[in-house]
Amino acid sequence: MFVSPAWAQGAGGGLDGLGGLLPLVLIFVVFYFLLIRPQQKKAKQHREVLGNLRRGDRIVTNGGLIGTITRVSNDSELIVEIADGVKVRVMRGMIAESLSKTDPAPAQSKDKSKNKDKDKDQDQDDNDDYDEEGPDEDQAERDEEAREDSEKKS
Repeated sequence: MFVSPAWAQGAGGGLDGLGGLLPLVLIFVVFYFLLIRPQQKKAKQHREVLGNLRRGDRIVTNGGLIGTITRVSNDSELIVEIADGVKVRVMRGMIAESLSKTDPAPAQSKDKSKNKDKDKDQDQDDNDDYDEEGPDEDQAERDEEAREDSEKKS
């Protein structure tokens, strides 16, 4: 006789379980199209830029240095000239963007042994640039000139 109002309200429609999931699904769809998908496209474009880096390209590193690629050492390392005569090694993944685009490199020739010899010679030349002995004579002269200039200004 006395039926509680709560029991009467419990006999509702059958879409309660699906109706509760619908907002979550809609939120996921919105996040996918507004956040995830554009970020994936940008990451793919960045990978393509890193893959197409060539000697002579002007680049910006993640640290903000702007330079020109003088040599591509291997798949993960580049030699970048950031000032006249100042070369640094930069990991390919630390390149933020490429300021100038160059034409793709020509296809490699079938005689790879000559190319390997050239690469070994070039690696030796690059290692000579980074010897462990310290600055070269030119650097010492430039440092001395800079000190004299600063003393004249004082």
